[in-house]
Amino acid sequence: MARLILTGDVNLMNVTDPATPLCRVAEEFHAADMVFSNLECCLYAPPVTQSFHNEGFFVDPDIGAEALAGASIRAVGIANNVNYGEAAILSSIARLDRAGIHHTGAGANRAAACAPLIVERNGIRYGFLQRSSVYWPTNHEAGPHDPGIAVIRAHTAYQVPMHKTRPEIPPMNRPGIPPIVVTWADAASLKAFTDDLVSLRSQADIVVASCHWGLGKDTLTYMRDIGRAAIDAGADIVVGHGPHYSLAVEVYRGKPIFYGLGGFSFHTGHGGRAHGDWVGMMVRADVTRDGLLGVRFQFARHNAENETVLCSLANEQAEFADIARRGAEHGTRLEPAGDEVRVLLED
Repeated sequence: MARLILTGDVNLMNVTDPATPLCRVAEEFHAADMVFSNLECCLYAPPVTQSFHNEGFFVDPDIGAEALAGASIRAVGIANNVNYGEAAILSSIARLDRAGIHHTGAGANRAAACAPLIVERNGIRYGFLQRSSVYWPTNHEAGPHDPGIAVIRAHTAYQVPMHKTRPEIPPMNRPGIPPIVVTWADAASLKAFTDDLVSLRSQADIVVASCHWGLGKDTLTYMRDIGRAAIDAGADIVVGHGPHYSLAVEVYRGKPIFYGLGGFSFHTGHGGRAHGDWVGMMVRADVTRDGLLGVRFQFARHNAENETVLCSLANEQAEFADIARRGAEHGTRLEPAGDEVRVLLED
């Protein structure tokens, strides 16, 4: 049996000591067989004329790479909305390569950006594939010959309620009635993603689909459709990130979909603003070459020194209750186990 650890957003902006952000989890990461995180920053030193206040979370390339490698984060996803611009994306990839940190989700062209990551550790082949549905309209999505990130396009429509499906919906004859927001995944983008997962399934023992998506705490329809399609295509685990909240967990066909792992190491954003005591979820999965044996998570926060700290479940009862309630809407059952929460993998 092997241990796979999955985390949400890692943003190393304004870090001066690479040992600080992950020092309290480094020992566990060293002992794990594989650690995969969403890297929500670019290892890039922009020209002095380019303001980091506007676009991109830029991190000193050497400090960022040392922080990741020193904590044994062996692989990262880099398809997200802050890996922005050709120079930043290519610089970040080059620095990750020099540090020996595997990555998926961005590249010098669409084929490279969409390529899966396969890493073998202790006899188990781990396969990772990452996409983002949150990205800028120009100079961000990878093209046939252009650097960028791998995406799954999603769409939004605003529907006038035609039927009283819920008690709180007023009748449609009332002026000013608010619309229902409808989202869906672009069919061609979703098919390309699932085709890649089907191919990856034949090459890896454990397949992880990683998706940058979301708005607030709700599980939007397009997120559910992508997550379930990923499981149908062969993923063992789906992890989401993007809204910086801990979102619902769904068990679909006996496999977990974590709709939002939240922030894991994310102390500051644009302009050096501290983001406060954000909460995230660190997933521990027990795996073999034959698949997933069990999965659980523990809440994580960061302290005033910007150290990621794993939380006592006794101190996170409100957060746990919210996650449990949202998961129950999908039929998911969660079980406290010490400071962890076990996801029961029966539909």
